[in-house]
Parts: sequence; structure tokens; C-alpha cells
Amino acid sequence: MNLRDAIHARRAVRAYKPVAVDEVTVRQLLHEAVQAPSAMNAQPWVFSIVQDRARLRRYSDRAKRHLIELAATEPKVRAYAEMLRDEAFNIFYDAGTLIVIGVRERTAFSEADGWLAAQNLMLSACEAGLGTCCIGLAVAMLNLPEVKQELAIPAEGAAIAPIILGAPSSSAAPVARKEPHIASWLRG
Repeated sequence: MNLRDAIHARRAVRAYKPVAVDEVTVRQLLHEAVQAPSAMNAQPWVFSIVQDRARLRRYSDRAKRHLIELAATEPKVRAYAEMLRDEAFNIFYDAGTLIVIGVRERTAFSEADGWLAAQNLMLSACEAGLGTCCIGLAVAMLNLPEVKQELAIPAEGAAIAPIILGAPSSSAAPVARKEPHIASWLRG
């Protein structure tokens, strides 16, 4: 698969086979992630890998409780309230691997740097036949001080991009994309 194919084939996968992603593959994906550009070559990222399904379930339940509390004041979260109250719903979609891309410290550019690494990781996973999905619902919970400590993310740092990873149990349908909205094109 070439890069263009990976860009067009990558989908948010929300259904996984109960097969673990091996350490060699995870390390290769991390190697691809750190090839991303970073502002002033700071390379601020840190990676925390969770392959403990019981811990992932606890994190999911904790995130759901946290989000239900936020639903009272956050309209975007309110739209997910019913799903979050469902005890069977796992925000990590029962994937066996979570890769949390974090940064050692927050700077003006560190969040962008983390997302650039995330894109590299997701495209590389697609090329390898694996599925990924960014789990934005987990970010607030992953940034709780005690969770950051468990994940060895420095207190002055942050969890930026939680990415679940695994072998898809089915293929995700293509999603229609709008044409690029060009706000301006200034020429001399």
C-alpha cells in the first residue's frame, strides 16, 4: 500500500478482533510516529501503551462517569449522554491496545506535534492492515493527575491523542468527504 492508498483507506475502526497487537508491531508503529515533524525539532512526545483489558475497562468506566458529569454543562457531551450511561458501552470499543500519545510539557506547539505523530501512527497502522480510532472522549480522564502518573506522563505534560489499535473485525465503509473549502487563495 502506498501513502495515497493509506490516506484514502484509513478509517475510524470501532470493532476489533480479540487478537493482541504484538510488541514488535507496536514498536514499529511508534518508530513511524516519531518520524513526524515537530516545531523546532522539539520531539516532545511520550507514548504510553496499555494492553491490559481490565485497566482499559476501568479507564472506560471512569471516563464515562467523568463525561456524564460534564454533560450538564457541555452540549457536545450531552449528545452522548445516553450512550455513556450504557454499562456495556466501552469507549475503547474493546480494542486490546491503547496508545496514548502525550507530551512531556505543554508548549505553544506541543499539541500539534502530538497530532502529527498520531497521523503517522494511524497511517502506518492502516498500511499494516490494522485499525485505529482516536478516542477524544478519553482525553479529559487521561489527563487526571493520578491517571497521568499511572501512564508515566509528566505532571507538566499532557495526554494529547488516545489511539486504539487492533485487527479490525470488519471493514469500515468509506465516508464521503466534502470538497476542500478554500477560504482564500491570495496570489501576488
